[in-house]
Amino acid sequence: MQDVTREIDITRDVCPMTFVRTRLALDRMAPGETLLVRLKGQEPLRNVPRTAAEQGHEVLSLETDEDGISRLLLRRGL
Repeated sequence: MQDVTREIDITRDVCPMTFVRTRLALDRMAPGETLLVRLKGQEPLRNVPRTAAEQGHEVLSLETDEDGISRLLLRRGL
């Protein structure tokens, strides 16, 4: 996995707070920096990567562990 600039855990949050917290973290970062987001559940798994991409950020990877926790790696866009 690439170097990670910042990490957040949104496994206990529900939509729409899952993306709100992700967006706030991305807004505080410089373009090109990477954010590792830990998330859980089908709705955040669908919505957070899609919405981040729609806002110009790059989805670098998305992996789900056996315990149901997913790790989404995003690169901050311009």
